[in-house]
Amino acid sequence: MQAMSTAPEQASNTEGLPPAQEPGFGWTPYAEIINGRFAMIGFVLLLALEWVTHQDIFTWLGLR
Repeated sequence: MQAMSTAPEQASNTEGLPPAQEPGFGWTPYAEIINGRFAMIGFVLLLALEWVTHQDIFTWLGLR
């Protein structure tokens, strides 16, 4: 008979991902991950803005 564990076992769904990191100053892996996420969000918001207004970013900036 197997012994029952009192602590729930966590599924390992983080294979291939770096371990959790603390925020730091400079070009740390954490800062680069956050920077990339904000860049992706900004790009999607820019595409949504262009789709809703039917004008490109250059028109919004007054370059056309």
